[in-house]
Amino acid sequence: MLDNFKPTWLVTTIFNITPEQLTALGIKAVLTDLDNTLVEWNNPDAKEITMKWIKQFKTAGIPIVVVSNNSDKRIKRVADNLGVLYVARAKKPMTSGITRALSQLKLSENEVVMVGDQLITDIWAGNRANVRTILVEPLVDTDSWKTRTNRFLERHLLYRYLDRKKLLEWRDSLDDTDA
Repeated sequence: MLDNFKPTWLVTTIFNITPEQLTALGIKAVLTDLDNTLVEWNNPDAKEITMKWIKQFKTAGIPIVVVSNNSDKRIKRVADNLGVLYVARAKKPMTSGITRALSQLKLSENEVVMVGDQLITDIWAGNRANVRTILVEPLVDTDSWKTRTNRFLERHLLYRYLDRKKLLEWRDSLDDTDA
């Protein structure tokens, strides 16, 4: 049962994922969580590193869709600033937000990857939707009150289990993996 939370890859930060790496894997679009994956949860403005990362993907013709449980208002501000598509109120770990993103992109499950910082929402939703998944470390060490329970469960149950089974190994990039 806990294997449902196992990501396809673990990469230390979203900013180490490149268009070239994804293209080599047949991935045509990136679905990404918002808070603590793409931007800090308590800062509505993207940093320069985020802007540069998005620009790489735009130049490569790889669309990015923010798939977040946040409200439309919260996501729209960031997505409009970055010039990316978004799905608000995705209800992760349910698959409806990912399904809506696939519909927007007109792509199949094997052509996208879901990137996020939480096993219980992002990775589980991606796995349930049959898309490849990348777990990244959170951008900051703090979380909103809504996320703290998930983090507690991840740290004390899932990581222990997955690490004991040797199912998790952090990498600096997708090039370091053989998945």
